Amino acid sequence: MPDSTLPLGKLPAPLLDRLLQRAPVDDPSVLLGPGVGLDCAVIDTDGELLVMKSDPITFVTSELGRYLVQVNGNDIATTGATARWLLVTLLLPEANTTEALVDGLMEDIYASCREQGIAVVGGHTEITHGLDRPIAVAALIGTVARDKLVTPRGARPADHLLLTKTVPIEGTSILARGFAQQLRTELGEDDLHQARDYLLEPGISVVPDAQIALQAGEVTAMHDPTEGGLVAALWELAQASGRSLHVDLERVPVSDLSARVCKVFGIDPLATIASGSLLLSTPVEHVSSISHALEAQGIPCTDIGTVGPGPAAVYNRSQDGEVLHPRPGRDEIAKVFEG
Repeated sequence: MPDSTLPLGKLPAPLLDRLLQRAPVDDPSVLLGPGVGLDCAVIDTDGELLVMKSDPITFVTSELGRYLVQVNGNDIATTGATARWLLVTLLLPEANTTEALVDGLMEDIYASCREQGIAVVGGHTEITHGLDRPIAVAALIGTVARDKLVTPRGARPADHLLLTKTVPIEGTSILARGFAQQLRTELGEDDLHQARDYLLEPGISVVPDAQIALQAGEVTAMHDPTEGGLVAALWELAQASGRSLHVDLERVPVSDLSARVCKVFGIDPLATIASGSLLLSTPVEHVSSISHALEAQGIPCTDIGTVGPGPAAVYNRSQDGEVLHPRPGRDEIAKVFEG
């Protein structure tokens, strides 16, 4: 209903699609503008292409700066670009913001940028009424040679779909950091500590994953599963490319620890925020070289399906055939924050 209250999380995909279709994109230098599944804009500067990304961090407060830089850097990496310049907006709660808090947040951002060779070039900070926690928003700009650009539109029929690491890495860390009390009796302190550290190991960055894959073979499309998890990422890739995706969801690797964390809250690990895994498409003749290159660097890689001709849809393969897999209305983790 048009006047009903929208739930926590991203805007519903049909609404977002309708809004973005009305966006004014009349500048001919815009090679890639807004769209569902299109996480980066691409601008033609008559030289190197500029790749631009903006994303907030809203679910976490611990190590907020590292989350901010890595989540935005992931989307830049999925285009084949190198992240160069960062602008940061920090909205801080009026009740408990101290100089020490701000100093720690900014140093966290600076340290993460130094690790990736990113220059912090501007932004905005303020104490904001009505917040109970810091909100951080970044705009990250990168560059890529014209012949090296990869976009989600590039997936082609007969390509294979590869997934790195496991899911949901980011969701596991967020839940362990934000809801430790609920998890403590089920996991124990050692497992809880490991789940918190999923931010660092296996880590939420897919920059190495993307760089290794691009060097090892032909990559036709890449996508970073974030809100809505892997299932939402599959639907976004399908919509961006106009292709059907045919996957075996039983092959998707979910670590035992992640499965146990999700079970405590009764949520689906395949539809839970999943930064840290890279979804990519590649011709069948490049599957082996890309998989072996990733594995050689300690990054697990699983072949989870193939690309079909379209229309855009996601099908799950089973013993009884293929079934259209529903698109998640929102990220599963939103249920935990609401409850």
